[in-house]
Amino acid sequence: MACTLEEQRSARRARGRETPASGAVCHDIRVFLLDDQEIVRRGLRSLFEAEGDIDVVGEASTAKEAVVAVCRSHPDVALLDVRLPDGNGVEVCRDLRSEIPELRCLMLSAFDDDGALLSEILAGASGYLLKQLGANELVSAVRRVAAGESLFDPALIKNRLEKRPEDERMRWLTGQERKILMLIAHAKTNHEIATEMSLKEKTVKNYVSNLLSKMGFAHRTEAAVYAVRLAEREQQCASTPLCLCGDPQS
Repeated sequence: MACTLEEQRSARRARGRETPASGAVCHDIRVFLLDDQEIVRRGLRSLFEAEGDIDVVGEASTAKEAVVAVCRSHPDVALLDVRLPDGNGVEVCRDLRSEIPELRCLMLSAFDDDGALLSEILAGASGYLLKQLGANELVSAVRRVAAGESLFDPALIKNRLEKRPEDERMRWLTGQERKILMLIAHAKTNHEIATEMSLKEKTVKNYVSNLLSKMGFAHRTEAAVYAVRLAEREQQCASTPLCLCGDPQS
């Protein structure tokens, strides 16, 4: 279930979260908890609320409940259990980040699953934590993510992304992100994109940041070049009966 326009506006009003100079969180950190075990949610709530500057504003036990509840509770950070009865936290993360680009997501798991790491990176998560993590480390992770940090090692992200087929770069983008990518390829600025798509410039900036992260690019120029080459490749394939087109970056 997608967030309504009014819910998205309410979320932005509720946050009021950044100072122009530093981008630091200037109010208590609002946290949402998603875990199918009530005892885990209770433990996390007690841990965070004892800190004084972290408020648990909502919780859910299923993926379906989470998407609706997050839209209504306007958190800064969502802690999402990877394994859920009706789905998984990675899918929830992808859905939420598509609807609320400024939301930060931390994935929680009882298992050190290296194979799932790439999916979490591509879904737009800011970090992957094991439930065995100490209390102080978990609180620190929430604060860092709320301040805009990523807990993923850049070298690790680069390594994971370089091992996947190039076609996957587009696979994980939402429809809105694909539109913005094409406009970037046409050398449009964030302001021009915002005007054309009837969005706020800050929202466009968040979308651009998300798509660059998902595609494994550090700069929008890289994404623009990739999109142009991909379009050229697709045009060539359309005009060639038996096209064996390869990597668009080659």
